[in-house]
Formats: sequence, C-alpha cells, structure tokens
Amino acid sequence: MSDSDGQAHEPAGLEGLPPLHSIAKGEVVSVQTYGAFVRLPGYKKEGLVHVSEMSSSRVENASEIVDMGEKIWIKVIGREIQGDKVKLSFSMKAVNQGTGQDLDPNNVNGDQDQRRRRKFRDHTGNRITLEAVLNTTCSKCGCKGHFTKDCFSTPGLQYALVPEEEDAASRQQPLLTPAIAPQLDSDKKKKKKKEKKMKKKRKRERKESGSDSSNSTSDECKSKKRRHEHDKEDKKKKKHKKHRSHKHS
Repeated sequence: MSDSDGQAHEPAGLEGLPPLHSIAKGEVVSVQTYGAFVRLPGYKKEGLVHVSEMSSSRVENASEIVDMGEKIWIKVIGREIQGDKVKLSFSMKAVNQGTGQDLDPNNVNGDQDQRRRRKFRDHTGNRITLEAVLNTTCSKCGCKGHFTKDCFSTPGLQYALVPEEEDAASRQQPLLTPAIAPQLDSDKKKKKKKEKKMKKKRKRERKESGSDSSNSTSDECKSKKRRHEHDKEDKKKKKHKKHRSHKHS
C-alpha cells in the first residue's frame, strides 16, 4: 500500500475510502513481483491486488497478468488500519474482467481465503510450553518421568560401542603438563648416559679378557716349546751314551 499524493500523515479512520465488497474499475499505477497497486477514480488511496488474488491459477509474477496504466475491474476485500496507515486489499479473480460482474456475490470464496491465511499464520511466539516432569518411575528401565507403557527400552543384553585403538591409547597415556615434560627429558638423558657407560665398561672387560686369553695362550706355547726342546736334548744324550757304549765294546 502506498500513498499516491506522497502525504506523510495518513487518515485516522476509514472515511473517504471505498466501501467493503464494492466493485469498481481502476488503473494500475505500479507493478511489483508480489502484486499490483491500483488507483480508483475519486479516491486518493491506492489498493494492492496481491498475486494470489489476480487469478484462480498460480501466478509467479504480477507482470504476467497486468501492465502499467491498464484498466482492470477490482473488488474491495479488505480495509485495515495499522497505526497511522490504512491498507486497502483488492481482488481481480472475484470480478469478471470483461463485464465487471461479481463472481462471488455472497463472499464465500473470500471468507474461505481469509480462514486459510489465518490457519497458516505463525503462532509459535504465543505457544505455551509445559516443562513439568511426571513423578513416576518406570518399572521397565528404572528411569523417572514416564510410564511403563510409554517406555521404548527393550529387555535383554545392553551393548556399548568399542573404542578404537587410537582412542584407547590416547586415554591410557597421561597428558604431559609443561612442568612434568622437562623432568621426563632429563630422566631420558640420564638413562642414555648410563647406557653409554655400561657399554664402555663391557668393551673394556672384553678387551681385558681377550688380552688375558692371548697371554695364557702365549705362555702355553712357550712351555710346549721348552718341553719339546728338553725332549730333544734327552734324546740326543741317550744317543750319545749308546754310541759311547758301542765304542768301548
């Protein structure tokens, strides 16, 4: 709804407006996607013909039905006062556009359309919500707030989801705080140093044991050589004695 004269102050009452359910012929002064504004002769106020009131079939855009400056027959189906503004609602489908005859003389279709609009209004803001809980205990599941007949739980074994391996490992590992982390690092360094020392000791022991074994083997070899030489000398002496005894004989 718009004012063609551009006056800021709208009339307080419904005086000077076309009567309700009257039929007249007006001129289209503005076309929008949602409808067309029509000016009636002898009246300053313009009325809106919504796309739902242009035809009995579905209309997507008002420009499909009317054009600027076109003369059309309308029926006044609504007059509302909202604050300082007055809104006029017109209908094209209730009037024969060729003859101007009223197609809904008893306003039955108009009343049905109004009832449909009221049904589809959003009343969620005025909805009353009850937050009361029943003071009962279900004998089936043991929970409070509902009756046994309304319980959806089924008797039998209850199963739970098995956690994944990564989740289980992350749960088992404690979270490291900034204060504990440096202590663990120092402990790891100490362990590494101890392991290095132990490795060095083992190497030394192996070397010492190897040198001892080499010394013992060399001593054994020397003793064997001495025995062998001593045996040779004994054999020589025996041979020499035999040779002497043969000469004397």
